[in-house]
Amino acid sequence: MIPLLEVSAVSTPIAPTEVTKRKRDEVPAQMSKLLASFASMDADAVMKQLGTSPTGLTTRVVGTRLVQYGHNEVAREKRVSPLKRLIAILSNPLSILLIVLAIITAVTGGGPGVYMILIMVILGAALRFFQEQRSDNAAEALQKMVTTTATVIRNGDTKEVALQDIVPGDMVSLSAGDMVPADVRLVTAKDLFVNQASLTGESLPAEKNVDVVDSSQTDVLSMPNLCFLGTNVETGSATAVVVQTGKETYFGSLASSIVGHRELTSFDKGVNNFTWLMIKLMLVMAPAVFLINGLVRHNWMEAFLFGLAVAVGLTPEMLPMIVTVNMSKGAVVMSRKKVIVKRLNAIQNFGAMDILCTDKTGTITQGRVELEKHVNVLGHEDGHILDMGFLNSYYQTGLKNLMDVAILAHLDKARELVEEAKYHKVDEIPFDFTRKRMSVAVTDGGGTDLIICKGAVEEVLALSTSVALDNTASPLDDARRAAALQLVADLNGQGFRVLALATSSSDHGASDRVYTVNDEHDLTLLGFLAFLDPPKTTAGEAIATLHSNSVDVKILTGDSDLVTVNICHQVGIAEPHVLLGPAIEEMSDDDLAGVVEDTVVFARLSPHHKERIIRALQSRGHVVGFLGDGINDAPALRTADVGISVDSAVDIAKESSDIILLENSLLVLKDGVIEGRKVFGNVIKYIKMAASSNFGNMFSVVGASAFLPFLPMLPLQILTNNLLYDLSQTTIPTDTVDEEWLTKPRKWELGNLRRFIVIIGPISSVFDYMTFFIMLVVFKCWNNPALFHSGWFVESLFTQTLIVHVIRTNKIPFIQSLASKPLLISSVAVVATGALMTIIGPIARILGFVTLPPLYWLLLLGMLLIYVVLTQIVKTWFIRRFGDV
Repeated sequence: MIPLLEVSAVSTPIAPTEVTKRKRDEVPAQMSKLLASFASMDADAVMKQLGTSPTGLTTRVVGTRLVQYGHNEVAREKRVSPLKRLIAILSNPLSILLIVLAIITAVTGGGPGVYMILIMVILGAALRFFQEQRSDNAAEALQKMVTTTATVIRNGDTKEVALQDIVPGDMVSLSAGDMVPADVRLVTAKDLFVNQASLTGESLPAEKNVDVVDSSQTDVLSMPNLCFLGTNVETGSATAVVVQTGKETYFGSLASSIVGHRELTSFDKGVNNFTWLMIKLMLVMAPAVFLINGLVRHNWMEAFLFGLAVAVGLTPEMLPMIVTVNMSKGAVVMSRKKVIVKRLNAIQNFGAMDILCTDKTGTITQGRVELEKHVNVLGHEDGHILDMGFLNSYYQTGLKNLMDVAILAHLDKARELVEEAKYHKVDEIPFDFTRKRMSVAVTDGGGTDLIICKGAVEEVLALSTSVALDNTASPLDDARRAAALQLVADLNGQGFRVLALATSSSDHGASDRVYTVNDEHDLTLLGFLAFLDPPKTTAGEAIATLHSNSVDVKILTGDSDLVTVNICHQVGIAEPHVLLGPAIEEMSDDDLAGVVEDTVVFARLSPHHKERIIRALQSRGHVVGFLGDGINDAPALRTADVGISVDSAVDIAKESSDIILLENSLLVLKDGVIEGRKVFGNVIKYIKMAASSNFGNMFSVVGASAFLPFLPMLPLQILTNNLLYDLSQTTIPTDTVDEEWLTKPRKWELGNLRRFIVIIGPISSVFDYMTFFIMLVVFKCWNNPALFHSGWFVESLFTQTLIVHVIRTNKIPFIQSLASKPLLISSVAVVATGALMTIIGPIARILGFVTLPPLYWLLLLGMLLIYVVLTQIVKTWFIRRFGDV
């Protein structure tokens, strides 16, 4: 036996650290060269090279190789530790800003302000932390539900071992239903068909055998004597020698290249951009307030504390908590519909998504073969052909392939043809890969046997001399043969896999008659059986529903364009524009970006092609979702703004996803889109309310600081006002969202949001200055700062809280659209608390308030009514002029 170290003569194993440094396309290419070299060697040479034999490895050698090559495990996302998760949650710009403000406030002695800021940060971080931990636990529980073993031959004995304990040189036994445990070279194979959809996207299984391939071939996935980790055996049996395990497999090389840092999604970028917008406003407003008050009153410490309070007042400190509560609520709603949300931000991205890219096999289609057509040579449906096909599949004793299973699904034929004893089996001529056909002989008891032959079109046609037309056998001349071949070509063009069916009669009639291959001659061609991986029953309705909600659907698949276009027609996508992988290979990123929007079907794609298409769409300003379930989908799942997978997907696809569907229904996608839009609707409500209101208040502060002989409001009063207003916003996640707002995708429009803040915010300043006038002229507050502070505190709190109900809807508030009960209650509670703070002695003394005269309340009521009407008018004009925010 040659030591395993000699394997290095073929290829030096690639270290995981090297894998992560290489480009994604280079890694599979390296694996391909090694696998191709094994495919071009005969089985005995491969076993000799790997230091093994048909009796397998010894226990001692297995132990040595486990140490040398490690366990048969692919790279996967490491679960984030609780500490790293918490650090990641707190490391966004807004949280950092709030923590810095809290530290400065603490150093300068602003105790209550510190507590308020830290409460906001802690609540937001804690909610997000526990929700994401819970989602991770649920996803991990899914993966632990299945433990995989493989059948290996070691020390001459057959045994089951854990998948991770497979090593190079192991002899493995494969049969129907088995997962291929590593990259293997076949040694023996019988009727072997392997489903490679997770790697290639092809819906129908690939036929495998032990034949040596030409060394000039480069596409290892099409080599018939190789099978790959991540695929599974549909029918047949085989023995094989393991040539690569773990990270060195084709599957593992792809997995290694996609784990790691995830790029910021549309929502992440939006939150960060908004945060920086508020920081820029703060960097202008807070220093302006500090300088004006310092220069006017010459008390620089007081000016600094006031400027700090203004900075806190400008900060939407509730944003992390509002965002997290909204998304946690959405995650809970989705979990009731059997959807695991792994990353909370994915819910909003779901709502912002305007293009959904989806793999075909197993997502749009059912991932299994069905008999779709049984037609005669004229292309007409013929029940007799189904009868004969059923008898052939039913009575054969060899391993039944996927096409046989699809035929036998017609159980009514079993009752009609077999259970009622209409036909009896006489003999069979088994399938082999040379003939590519099989036959059974049956009798109806009339003394004549009927030979039914089913197989590859070319093989059956070559043996046929006549054709069945109108229950009559006519000569199969060149014209009829050409017409039959054209029909097959048309069916293939629609994506069908086609088998031919023919019969012949024998007068022998003896019950012990033995039939051989020599009896397959002078056949009468009956017609054809056409098979297809059909679309899911919910696919058409789901796509139509997504379109009605302004989400375009594009198909990205490794399968052929003919198959894919046929599926598109079945799910309601008529005449899609098609772009193929080889064409994409020749295009620059700019060229690809120029055509992706008008293309609906992308076929014959590699994993890298899918990723490039996603990036091209994103470069055009689209928020892109991707639905996939195979290893070939994983790069696209990670690149998309929201990656969606299903519970039956391969592990690396589920790990790369943001959302996992536990129900085999695409209709839940529509629910996710709507839920995402609700989440974003409520988030954007808070941002519009808080940012415009805070901006307006601070605009008032700057002006008042210039002419008042005292501070417009004490720092503690500003912080209290801000805290009360923030508390009124905690119930926003319970609020309803207008149906009209949910009809199209929503994403961050920072320019429009900035415009909204600048236009709506100063409206509150108009009424602030009216309040200044009333307090100074009507109530003579030039020498009574406590009364002035009390009056502006109440007016500011009332107007901020009231305006929530105007801004929360595009409709007329309280008439056409009413807030949720919790939001109504919290609004009333907060304004009542603010009013009581100026009345209750101990609290008023601490905060520096005094009781306001009755006339003030009447004037306040009038201002509030005018404020609501004016803001509604300006809001309506803004929407007509600039559109929704």
